[in-house]
Amino acid sequence: MVVAIISDIHSNYEALKAVWREVKDAEFIVCLGDLVGYGASPNEVVEFMREYIEKGKVLCIRGNHDNAIAFGADWHFNPYARQAVRWHQKVMTLENLEFLRSLPVRLFFKYGERSYHMVHGSPRAPLDEYLFPWLPDSEFADCLRYIREDDLLVGHTHVPMLRDIRGRRVINPGAVGQPRDGDWRASYALLYEDGKVEFFRVEYDVETAASKIIDAGLPAFLAKRLFEGY
Repeated sequence: MVVAIISDIHSNYEALKAVWREVKDAEFIVCLGDLVGYGASPNEVVEFMREYIEKGKVLCIRGNHDNAIAFGADWHFNPYARQAVRWHQKVMTLENLEFLRSLPVRLFFKYGERSYHMVHGSPRAPLDEYLFPWLPDSEFADCLRYIREDDLLVGHTHVPMLRDIRGRRVINPGAVGQPRDGDWRASYALLYEDGKVEFFRVEYDVETAASKIIDAGLPAFLAKRLFEGY
């Protein structure tokens, strides 16, 4: 069996559907936050994911955009992100906003012989810190001091990553809905029972996702970047 790891869907329903076709048969699916933000299909994404979270098929934590939209905490966002946050607050149902508020900031699970700590940003700042792949080993080692589990699963950067720090790992599956590593295709990872991790990309209907952003009156930059993977 296998566990699928996804993150940063960002209201991109088209990307989510494409990834879901690839991972739906996994034993369970781990989502590292940011169901919403930036894109134009927040209710569709939340309602889709809610069904599987409530069934126990998906373990999901809250990301910084989920938090900003649910609680109005957008003071540190850039103007594009802030405009999207406020649009989301207007169009999302109260039920879906309440669901975002209910998501935990951390979760934990064991698979095979290893234990895993799920957080969107980092153990030091669960919602907001970026653990970029180019940071020195010392930064990752310091983060791992904050947790007891073998491995740390993070999102937030939208960049796939696997860093091994003296036998403990920091894993980022990349972004489903808004990749930022120069590859526009939706990103996800598979975790095997023996601890092996593999990264995958899948094409999706990016034209429709981008058109929805424009039609919603959101910044055109948020549509353009989908084609560029940035």
